[in-house]
Amino acid sequence: MDNTHSAPPGAGQMATAPLTRAVLEIDGHVSGLGWDRPALLFALVDTAQLRSQEPSLAERIGLDPEQGDQPGGSLTPVEQEEIPQGTPLDEFLATIAWPDAVVGCALTVERLMLPPAAEAAVPDELRKEENADALTKWVVEHPERQEVRMTVGVLRDGEREAAIRLRAKDSDTEVLTGRDLVPGLADALSATFEE
Repeated sequence: MDNTHSAPPGAGQMATAPLTRAVLEIDGHVSGLGWDRPALLFALVDTAQLRSQEPSLAERIGLDPEQGDQPGGSLTPVEQEEIPQGTPLDEFLATIAWPDAVVGCALTVERLMLPPAAEAAVPDELRKEENADALTKWVVEHPERQEVRMTVGVLRDGEREAAIRLRAKDSDTEVLTGRDLVPGLADALSATFEE
């Protein structure tokens, strides 16, 4: 793994499922970095295994060797190398192969979204693949657009979770979570574990 950073311990402690806690931890970490950032990819590793099998890495990313794991286990997000600029996200994800020690992965990415009524008003000619640039321009100029940060995590066993934060409501108490909030991105991340 090309490991450089972990999301700060303590973020997402109210959630009960390990994957939900990890996704919220990543959301909190990325929130502290500010907006207008490139996509970030994280490997998810079992915290207890990381402490026992890679103690120097655990120490480097700030895991307390004396701290016990949470009931039900815990996952440690480990930030990966930057995603190459100019590479489409789907093409980049198609190149990933994870080592066995990685039990899941997560991605955080910023996007513009429209409310359902505005999305329904997108002109048919802009929905064609060859008009992607024109569609992007239309969305950017739409007065009801919302900037969002999506953090999506998946595990090898198929479990998935997402957190969505609106830039207009940039608060830890306003983060929406759910299993099926960003199904396309979750599917793409799950595909990185297929052999």
